[in-house]
Amino acid sequence: MLELQDTGVKWADLDTKGKILRVLINAAKLFLLVGLLYMFVCSLDILSSAFQLVGGKTAGDIFQENTVLSNPLAGLVIGMLVTLLVQSSSTSSSIVVSMVSSGLLEVSTAVPIIMGTNIGTSVTNTVVAMTQVGDRNKFRRAFAGATVHDFFNWLSVLVLLPLEVATGYLVKLTDLIIKSFNIQSGENAPALLNVITDPLTHSIIVLDESVISGIATGDPEAKNKSLIKVWCQTASNTKQADTLTHLWSLSIPGNHIFVNTNLSDLAVGLILLACSLLILCTCLILIVKLLNSMLKGQVAVVIKKIMNTDFPFPFAWLTGYIAMVVGAGMTFIVQSSSVFTSAITPLVGIGVIKIERAYPLSLGSNIGTTTTAILAAMASPGETLGNSLQIALVHLFFNLSGILLWYPIPFTRLPIRMAKALGQLTAQYRWFSGVYIIFCFFAFPLVVFGLSLAGWLVLVGVLVPIVVVLIFIIVVNSLQKHKPQWLPSILQSWDFLPLWAHSLEPWDRVVTTMAARCCCCCKCCNTTEENEEMGKHENMDQEIEMYDNPTMTNIRKIKEVKKTSDSCEIFKATSL
Repeated sequence: MLELQDTGVKWADLDTKGKILRVLINAAKLFLLVGLLYMFVCSLDILSSAFQLVGGKTAGDIFQENTVLSNPLAGLVIGMLVTLLVQSSSTSSSIVVSMVSSGLLEVSTAVPIIMGTNIGTSVTNTVVAMTQVGDRNKFRRAFAGATVHDFFNWLSVLVLLPLEVATGYLVKLTDLIIKSFNIQSGENAPALLNVITDPLTHSIIVLDESVISGIATGDPEAKNKSLIKVWCQTASNTKQADTLTHLWSLSIPGNHIFVNTNLSDLAVGLILLACSLLILCTCLILIVKLLNSMLKGQVAVVIKKIMNTDFPFPFAWLTGYIAMVVGAGMTFIVQSSSVFTSAITPLVGIGVIKIERAYPLSLGSNIGTTTTAILAAMASPGETLGNSLQIALVHLFFNLSGILLWYPIPFTRLPIRMAKALGQLTAQYRWFSGVYIIFCFFAFPLVVFGLSLAGWLVLVGVLVPIVVVLIFIIVVNSLQKHKPQWLPSILQSWDFLPLWAHSLEPWDRVVTTMAARCCCCCKCCNTTEENEEMGKHENMDQEIEMYDNPTMTNIRKIKEVKKTSDSCEIFKATSL
């Protein structure tokens, strides 16, 4: 790839001073890269806190709709929406666990919600891919590398949700495991990356996540509480005097920025949302620029070879599974699948990691995020340990089932082919990436949730015809590509439909025209302001001349009118 070719002076051609200077520059770039990655991870943490402040209480209210949650499809989209609101699958999963432990939800009812959280958490790396929209080739690779995770989750849900509703195999399997092993309550999940990031993030904001769980479990006092934690630490001591024992505790005030703020949760959330998004995008752009400058020439060749080379025959089939182990281990270290998949997306964009290698890394990331949940569930009290651990195991076996469906046989790796096709499409029509994100992660879940509120019959009556039409279109497209002779002549192509119904070209012209009109309006406004300012100065200079020479004044007016009309014609032509 041209992007990774080294265009600078070769190492052998440098003198001693040049070699020392290059080593120092590369060391400085490496330190800067580590710092940017640190800020990137911290900004994701603050982004999650911002989303919880903006929509956390709404998420808790959504989980209170127990009559809606009995519908598996509604439970799926509720899991998606809540994960989108709080930007953390672990937070939404912990809410589900607390509701199951308190008896508000059955384990079977919570399974579709867990599946929905799996889909909702994959939106982060898809949005991260949008930062490379400026370069068509990088954007094609980055968007394909990000959406391969989306397609895996969607296809897994498409197969496993009906299977779970029909047989309940996940609930039965996890229940058997819980009863077979005498599992005792253990330690909390180890805080690995949090040890490094918490000093910075906790100096900005600390949240009381029990408020969201309290709203979901029906605690009336939780609705009036603020999510911003004021008392952050508790110190306790036991003092014995003769036969009496005195226990005293002291709450220590928090020391983050918003501990004594008078702003509402929504205002603080919006401030943090804007700042974290700005830092996130800035860090990603700078990371991509740094990687482009560092990973060139022989360095890029070596890294690409290490990352994308398979094991020698007959162990080539093991390569993908080793990549899954690496993905699971890295996700366990950073304790967030969103952070890990978002970090490898720029590497896919610049071509260092192929999508065929990013796919098993993403699958391993799905496994890694469930192991953290299992360790967290092991720390639950004895009376709620069984249900908490069962939900965590449901999440694990759902991802394992998806891997068995869409990875072992190369023919079944549909997510890779689908992601590549979408990457090609979005590279040609870059505005379509925004349509994809809005429709798949916001519009579709909201429509299904609204239909669920109307009742089961309305939901089935609206969605079943749409699903039938989609299946018909997929089958016809497949036959048109492979066996067109099996179709009637009219269905061998979609040319009998209007162009806008089977091509994005007319829509692209509409979007391009609207963008051109907006640009022209901005140019017209700027030109008008500049003309007014220049006109003022010209009028001041020529005020005496106008009265002295009326003939020249008339000629000048005619020229100005002609110039203005010519400018308007140019802008009209540009907008067309």
